[in-house]
Amino acid sequence: MFQTEFEFTLPKGYLDADGNVHRKGVMRLSRAMDEIIPMRDPRVKANPAYATVIILSRVILQLGALDEVTPMTIENLFACDLSYLQKFYRQINELEIEAEQPAEQPSPSTIEAIDLP
Repeated sequence: MFQTEFEFTLPKGYLDADGNVHRKGVMRLSRAMDEIIPMRDPRVKANPAYATVIILSRVILQLGALDEVTPMTIENLFACDLSYLQKFYRQINELEIEAEQPAEQPSPSTIEAIDLP
């Protein structure tokens, strides 16, 4: 059996309305639908970069003591934490291209769905 869930620790952490900081979390591997469904969302149609927010909210299973991770949670992350999660997402889903590895490149649509402009 292969690993489908990965623990992470945010550099700064999500600061909730009560002043609690949530840093430790779990992200699962992405499925095709995690990248397809956001493309139907009107917020993504208006701003393609918003796909990142929706995708991350779908694949993050746990963040600290939060009951759920919503798009609003992702919207309120510090920029360094959002960047960290984007890199982590690409890493665990094997979307990173190693310089010394002449492997197939992921399709541009997959990369653009998670990259911010």
